[in-house]
This record gives sequence, structure tokens and C-alpha cells, in this order.
Amino acid sequence: MSGVTRAEYCVVACAEAWRGSGEILASPMGLIPSVGARLARRTFAPDLLLTDGEAMIVGSDGTVEGWLPYRRHLELVTGGRRHVMMGASQIDRHGNQNISCIGDWARPARQLLGVRGAPVNTLNNPTSYWIPRHSRRVFVAEVDMVCGVGYDRAAGARHHRIPRVVSDLGVFDFATPGRTMRLASVHPGVTVEQVREATAFDLVIDGEVPYTREPTAAELRLIREVIDPGNTRDREVPV
Repeated sequence: MSGVTRAEYCVVACAEAWRGSGEILASPMGLIPSVGARLARRTFAPDLLLTDGEAMIVGSDGTVEGWLPYRRHLELVTGGRRHVMMGASQIDRHGNQNISCIGDWARPARQLLGVRGAPVNTLNNPTSYWIPRHSRRVFVAEVDMVCGVGYDRAAGARHHRIPRVVSDLGVFDFATPGRTMRLASVHPGVTVEQVREATAFDLVIDGEVPYTREPTAAELRLIREVIDPGNTRDREVPV
């Protein structure tokens, strides 16, 4: 198989967020993160737990494997045994995320989703982010409201961790002395300068930035023929 699309690189980058996680609950929010979590479960992370979003543990094909009562779900959420991949309307260099409003909280220019479960997610279990449209409106110098908690505000939070941020341009992490965002890889066809221009703060860039890894032939077959045969991924990240 050939002709790997940008969306498929994004799927693989999202899947990598769960590599080595063991038996934890994966909670992907969004189309490409969901395809990525199912890919991880079928390949290098077979112990991942997936849920139907209601009360069941399901296999990567949707087959019911067990019951997940709400009290058990809360135990996983608050005990560091869940890894969420959320979206972000804004995110800053420290990993603070906003999904609530644009502008001043008292008189916002735009009302969004609200805080929802972002504080609990970020303080109590690992949280990664998926951003399908990388721009200076999303990667901002300072978020208008903190919903998901970044590294500069998480002192003492035992299970706080932001493994990675994936956008349609590249992959980012916080593997820096000051725990600020670093450009870990760019997707093939994207330049470092493109990422810089689309980001409203200075990213940490360590030398030559590698490309996001290629999906294997087996992974491509799973993505295209088993997990997402309808190619819905290209609706989120067009070719």
C-alpha cells in the first residue's frame, strides 16, 4: 500500500499516545483519535480498554467485552488509569486548554462547550490533545480561560501528564526542562517554518525535527479496510 494521506499520519500519531500504556481506559474524543485508539488496540497496545461511551467495555470491533458501571469509571478517571485525548479551542505553551469561551469570561465574544470534565481529566489522569486545524487562533500565547490544566498550574497533581498534542501539521510534547511545548515531529509535506507561522508562541525546537513515523503496511490495511473503510478520516483532515 502507498500514498499515505495526512489523515493517516494523524491517526498513527494519535495511536502512539497510548503506546506502552498497559491496561488503562482509552477515552478518545473525535474521529481520528477514535480510529487511532482502535488501531493501537489492534496492534501494539492490546491491553487497552475501550468503551462504547455508555456503560460497556468493547473490543476494537465494538463487540461487548464487559460492564463498566459509572462508579468503576470514576475510579479509573480519578486514579490515573484513564488516558483521554480531548480537543482544544485554544492551547498554550504550557498545555493549558480552553473549550469554554473566547474573550473575557464575564462577557465572552463567543460561548463554546463550557468547562465540562476538563479539570478532572487533566488533574487526575493523562490527557493528550487532538487539533485538526492548527492555527494561531488555537495555539495561542495565553488561553482566554483555563479548562484543561497545563504544567504551570498542576503542582501537586499526582496523575497530571500531557503525553502529546497532535495537530494536522505535527506532533508536540512537553519533554523540555521548563515543561513547555516542543515540536517533536512534522507530518511529511509540512515544514518547521509552516508550524512556526501557525503558532502564536515560540515552540521549543531541538535541532533537526524528524518526520512523523510512517504507518506500516499492516497498519494501513487495518485503517483502510477494517477500522475506517468508509474513509471518514479524510473529512476531518482533507487530502
